Amino acid sequence: MPDRQRRIAHLDMDAFYASVELLRYPELCGEAVVIGGRSVHQPAIKSDGTRKFAKLRDYVGRGVVTTSTFEARALGVHSAMGMMKAAKLAPEAWLLPADFEAYRHYSRLFKQAVRQIAPQTEDRGIDEIYIDLTDLTQDTQTLAMRIKQAVRDATGLSCSIGIAPNKLLAKIGSELDKPDGITVLSMDDVPTRIWPMAVRKINGIGPKASEKLTALGIPTIGELAKQSQAFLAQHFGKRYSEWLYQAARGLDERAMITSSEPKSISRETTFERDLHVKTDRAKLSDIFTRLCVQLASDLRRKGYVAKTIGVKLRYGDFRILTRDVSLPLATDDADEIRRAAGECLKRAPLEQRLRLLGVRVSALHKKPTQAEEPEAQAALLLG
Repeated sequence: MPDRQRRIAHLDMDAFYASVELLRYPELCGEAVVIGGRSVHQPAIKSDGTRKFAKLRDYVGRGVVTTSTFEARALGVHSAMGMMKAAKLAPEAWLLPADFEAYRHYSRLFKQAVRQIAPQTEDRGIDEIYIDLTDLTQDTQTLAMRIKQAVRDATGLSCSIGIAPNKLLAKIGSELDKPDGITVLSMDDVPTRIWPMAVRKINGIGPKASEKLTALGIPTIGELAKQSQAFLAQHFGKRYSEWLYQAARGLDERAMITSSEPKSISRETTFERDLHVKTDRAKLSDIFTRLCVQLASDLRRKGYVAKTIGVKLRYGDFRILTRDVSLPLATDDADEIRRAAGECLKRAPLEQRLRLLGVRVSALHKKPTQAEEPEAQAALLLG
């Protein structure tokens, strides 16, 4: 089906993690709230029954912001920002710890609600999905409103939806009228609504490419659309320049990927201070075990077993090292994962202090049912 006949929606939950927390702590609605950091405690209950929340100004450590409310974003606080920097920008913001189990729960709820209306979806992460509306009979605006209401009924949360002939424009559209917005774009809207935007607004143009384009005198998508493919190839290479040329014109032929299997699952943690195997052995051992237990739980929850186990280390000087090992049989057992990951650690230099420790599983297979077990295990043994 030609692109111009497609109706692709991108649904993005509004300040998802923060919004989930506000369901739990409604007294913080309308306030600047920051989620993240390390060793942040849950709010305490005061003698009068009200809750005592931490302030961002009191945070000490090198954690990063997971997310923030729109009020905190207006003060310059954004995800992945260092907490200490955020504290300088918004010292009076309230501080809450992240609760990823809760976020995954609400993620499942909103996606299930969407699929009741539009079954053809592409999962893009915990807080966003693409939705193919092409074959549905209702008009675009009605469908968008139905989906938004279904999400609100299922979760109590708001979302923003962009609808366009392709995924690239739909993704941009979902950001245009946040929060709680609906944006419908056609190819005719590209010159007026898309071209005035900064090049970084195109998903796929990262900070380095954006900086390079700006240095070349190409700060906006419209300026990018004026460039020849030959000129772009001189600076960005053949493949990426071809994509830039198409993206600047709002062209995107990517199909919907309505089913996909994860390639790997990982758990990792960055320490408050650099740790050393000799002086911090007990603490590192506890963290290592917890990561393996969490990974095993992730595998069982998703219905997978893993054949390859690996570790990731980031040293105090920010160098990263990885090691992995393949098992004869795939597993979702925490003890087996820890043993295999321990073997990987034995092959890693541990003289320097560590900033981060991670455990990763890959070569994933769907866990067989009891009836399938013998045949499935034989298949896994054969590779």
